Amino acid sequence: MPHLTLQMSVGGPLVDVLIGVSHPRAQALQKAGQTVPNPARVRALVDTGASCTCVDPSILAALGLAPTGITPIHTPSTGTQTHAANQYDVSLVLIHPALTLTLGAVPVVESQLKIQGIQGLIGRDVLSNCLLVYDGPNRIFTLAF
Repeated sequence: MPHLTLQMSVGGPLVDVLIGVSHPRAQALQKAGQTVPNPARVRALVDTGASCTCVDPSILAALGLAPTGITPIHTPSTGTQTHAANQYDVSLVLIHPALTLTLGAVPVVESQLKIQGIQGLIGRDVLSNCLLVYDGPNRIFTLAF
């Protein structure tokens, strides 16, 4: 199984990903003779506490995406109450010189993340395609897929 071992940053296990329109959306735009927006490079936290992958609204707006639905989510700040969040379909590419993981259509939830110094959370929905090893004492983590 191919894998990446990366140094932990001060902010935790961070990875660079490209977030773009979903592959089906890109095909529809091309078929209609429209320009497919370039994917955005996003700094994302690998977050096993997040059930779903989240993206900052600034990234989704830059891609010209419209919500595909609304999903109820729980956050630490909402306690037992759910919060209605916009959901979008995107493509996600884990970028690294050695390996690439491409997911052509991933539902993501809109979440204000910029204030935390990140633009995305890689949740358990994407991590279910990977093996994650978190080596805190050595400040490294490994993703295999």
